[in-house]
Amino acid sequence: MGESLIRAFVLTGPGTYEVQRLPSPVATDGDAVVAVERVGICGTDQEFFTGEMPYLRDGHSSYPIRLGHEWMGTVTRVGPGVEPGWVGRRVTGDTMLGDGSCRRCRRGRQHVCEHRDEIGIRDGRPGALAEELAVPAASLHPLPDEVDAALGALVEPAGNALRAATAAEAGVDDRVLVLGPGTIGLMTAMFLRAGGAEVHLMGRSAAGMAFARQLGFGAVWSEDDLPDLPFDAVVDATNTARIPALALDIVEPAGRVVYVGLAGRPSLIDTRTLALKDVTAVGILSASPALGATIEAFARGDVDPRPLVAATVGLDGVGPVLAGATPSGAGSGPKIHVDPRL
Repeated sequence: MGESLIRAFVLTGPGTYEVQRLPSPVATDGDAVVAVERVGICGTDQEFFTGEMPYLRDGHSSYPIRLGHEWMGTVTRVGPGVEPGWVGRRVTGDTMLGDGSCRRCRRGRQHVCEHRDEIGIRDGRPGALAEELAVPAASLHPLPDEVDAALGALVEPAGNALRAATAAEAGVDDRVLVLGPGTIGLMTAMFLRAGGAEVHLMGRSAAGMAFARQLGFGAVWSEDDLPDLPFDAVVDATNTARIPALALDIVEPAGRVVYVGLAGRPSLIDTRTLALKDVTAVGILSASPALGATIEAFARGDVDPRPLVAATVGLDGVGPVLAGATPSGAGSGPKIHVDPRL
C-alpha cells in the first residue's frame, strides 16, 4: 500500500510558492490529526510572502514554510495518550504552544514562552494551509454547533480583538476610538459595541471606511475630520509607525491606550506624555488567553464577524491572494478564507 499523501500550500521563498503533495501527518504521542475545513489568511502570512517577517531575520522561521494559523476542522485520529473522544469533534486550536516547563508556562502564559512553537509561523509546527494538520490535543478547543466553519476560522483573530476590547475597559457611557478598520480593528469595534461603548473608528482608505459604515458603525472618520471629542480609550490596530504616538496624544487623561497593531519599523511614544496624562498602555500579542471566551461569544451571538470574509478560495488560490490579487466575486470585507478541500 502506498503512503497516504495530502495537498499543502508551501511558501518556498519570498514570492515563490507551490501546492505540494506531502505525507499525511502521523498522530504521535499527545497529537491529534485534523481534517482542515477553513483557514484564514492574515497580515503575518503576507509578511512571509514578501520576506519582511522579522522572524525570518531572527532565526525563528525559515523557508520553505507552510503557513496557516487561523483555522478550524474535524479531528480524524489521535495519537497515544489522547482521549479517543476527540475523534469526530469540530475544533480550532491555539497558535502558541509553550514548552510547558518554563516559569511563564507554569503561570499560564505559554503564549509568551521564550521557546514556544507557533503553528504556521515558527519552524517546527507546519501550518493549516493543507488538507490535514497535526497539533497537540492539549491545544484544541471544541466548537459548538452554533459556530460554523467561517466563525471557527475567525476565532483566532477575534481572540486578539476580544483581548484588545477587554483591555480598553470601556462600557456604557465610555467613548472609544479604534484606529484601523481592518480585520482586528473591526472585530475589536464589534466587541466594544456589544459591551455598550460608544465606538468611533478612524481609517485611511475610502473603501475600508465605507465597509465599516456598512457594518453599522456611524462614527467613521479620516484623520483629517476626526472630531475633537474626549476618548476614554484608544485602540491602535494599525501597522503605521507614527500612529501609536497619535493614539497617546488623542486619549483622555487617565484613559487607556491598547496596542494590538504592529508596524514594520519601530514606533515611538513619548513616555513623558504617558506619565503626565496618567495613561495606562496595554500591549496585546496573542489570542491564546481569550480563545474559549471568543468561542462562547460567537455561540451566544454577541458578535457576528462573518461579513468580514470577502471570499473563500482553494489552495491554488492562496498564492495570488498573498501577492495582492482579489478573488473573482469577492465582497468588500478585509478577510480571505481558504478551504483546502476545494
